[in-house]
This record gives sequence, structure tokens and C-alpha cells, in this order.
Amino acid sequence: MHKKELEKNFEWMDSEDIFEVIDEDLDLDAGVHPLERDIEYYIRYGVVNLDKPRGPTSHQVATWVKRILDVGKAGHGGTLDPGVSGVLPIGVERATPAMRYIVGSAKEYVGIIRLHGDVPVEDLEKVLKLFRRGRIYQKPPFRSSVRRKLRTREIYSFTVIERDGRDLLFRIRCESGFYVRKLAHDIGLLLGVGAHLDELRRVAAGPFHEDKHLVSLYDLYAAKYYLDRGDESLVRDVILPVEYVFKDFPKIIVKDSAVASIAYGAQLKRPGILAYSRSFREGDIVAVFTKKSELVAVVKTLYSLDEMLKMEKGVVAETLRVFMERDLYPRMWIKKS
Repeated sequence: MHKKELEKNFEWMDSEDIFEVIDEDLDLDAGVHPLERDIEYYIRYGVVNLDKPRGPTSHQVATWVKRILDVGKAGHGGTLDPGVSGVLPIGVERATPAMRYIVGSAKEYVGIIRLHGDVPVEDLEKVLKLFRRGRIYQKPPFRSSVRRKLRTREIYSFTVIERDGRDLLFRIRCESGFYVRKLAHDIGLLLGVGAHLDELRRVAAGPFHEDKHLVSLYDLYAAKYYLDRGDESLVRDVILPVEYVFKDFPKIIVKDSAVASIAYGAQLKRPGILAYSRSFREGDIVAVFTKKSELVAVVKTLYSLDEMLKMEKGVVAETLRVFMERDLYPRMWIKKS
């Protein structure tokens, strides 16, 4: 397979992958591009980039998605408090296990911190500098669902966009598990006037952003309404294939002949590799795809890329989770009679 043809198959993910093809492959005429799956299979392996409204819990919203789509399973990718709106990825059926790979990813929020007293600009700037970037100590608040143990979380960026009297409009990108309410409290404490988080909205969670593919519960309901009447186009607009979850992961592309063995639980071996997207180290989490951009599995590498390329045989990665159903590709280890 040519490099340009391979990259074209992955264009739909909005990724910036540049692939290096390292071997040749025999086309077994199996599998199907994720966007071309039949609608039942498409939904079962789908993810919704949902705009969670303020009020319900994340669990309640996931339950509503399950009922709207009339499926047996749905799970969210990272809890949002009832009073917080914004990006809440929801995995459907077989895509639900993929949500664990979003939970630990970086998050981005916009919100309003309300100060409880007047503060000079110089004092405010001095305190805000302490939180611009870096790792800070946090103890989860009393209302949190986790153990109140002192821990560290990283701020990747923190900017006050605008100030209106005692209100600070801000944007923050931070590590998963960061408590923005605690940040507002700490800023007020250091300023000596007190402060609280007045409003908060999540605008990004891992690869999911509010400016791309974001849908409401009403959009989802309308899509299902028209699907039941024979029009599946709206469902394909509001649901993304599970592969999108891993669009920013390092990728290994396997040959058609290796797909079935991995789907049946075999480890990834060096002769089965067709191409890769970017460098990785030993112990990295890598997504394994077919050349048609279908997700096969998630693996943990046993070698760095440089070490792997020098090998001719042997197991190169430990399989952590298989996503592809069995027998979508032929089992090459079964001899024909």
C-alpha cells in the first residue's frame, strides 16, 4: 500500500498523522472503512461528543443517551458535576471500554471566578502568576467523589481572558482530575478576600472539542427519530466511529493477514506490522489499526520504535484491549482442506 493511500484512509479523523510504510501487504479484500459500516454496526461502535446541559449528572446523561438510541450500554468519558456544562464524550455499546482512554486525558475549561472583595490589579496579577503553568498541590473538596488526599495536578495553561469588577473570565487547560473549584478557592485565599467558582464549562476532553462534532440530546433524539423512519444520515452526523477516540495516539498499522489473530487475542508480532505513524518508546500505549483505519486493539509496546524496526520476528507489544470483532478478517492460521 502506498503512503498517500494510507494517509487518505485516516483523513476523516482530523489527525495530522504522517505514516511510514515499512513492508508490503497482500490485500485480503476484508474489512470496511469506519464511515461505511452498516448502521447497526456503526452505532454499536460509536461515540457521541455530547454537549452536557447544566442540571443532570453525567451518569443520568449517559442513561438518557442509552434510552434514546435504544442500546444496551453507554458510558461517559470523564465526570462533569451537575452544575457544569460542556463536552462529555459518550461511548455506545462496544465503544464504551474506549472511554477509559479519555478519562485520563487533558481537559480544557472556560469559566468565571467571582472574588468576594475588591483587589488591586497588581495584587491580582501577582497571585495569578503562581497558577499560569506547572504542577500544584490539591486536596479534593468535601463534595468530591474521591478520597480527600493531598495530591499534585498539572496546569498546562491558565489565562484570565477578561475582568469585570470582581468577576474573572478565564480559560484553563489542565491534567485530568484537576479541581477547578479548588483553584478558585485557593486564588481567593491568597488574595485575602475569598472567591468561588461561579460558572464552568468544559470545552475539550482529549480529542473531543466543542467546536467540532458537538451535539445536544435534542440532536441525538432527532437523529434516532429519522433513523426509525428509514433515514440514517443524521445518525452518521451525530455519532462518530470509536476510532476517533484514538486519533492522537501513536498508531501501528497491521497487515490484513495479522488482524484476525489479534482479534482472537494474539500478541502483536513484528512480521505483522505494515506501517506506523510516529515514534514511540518502550511502555507506550499505542493504537493498532488496519490499513482501512479500523481500530483493532490497544497495546503496550515492549520495545522502542528503533528497536522494533531492527527486529525480524518476535512479539513487540502486549495487547491490553481488543476492540475488533472476530472473523471480520480471515483466520490465516486455518489451513484450507
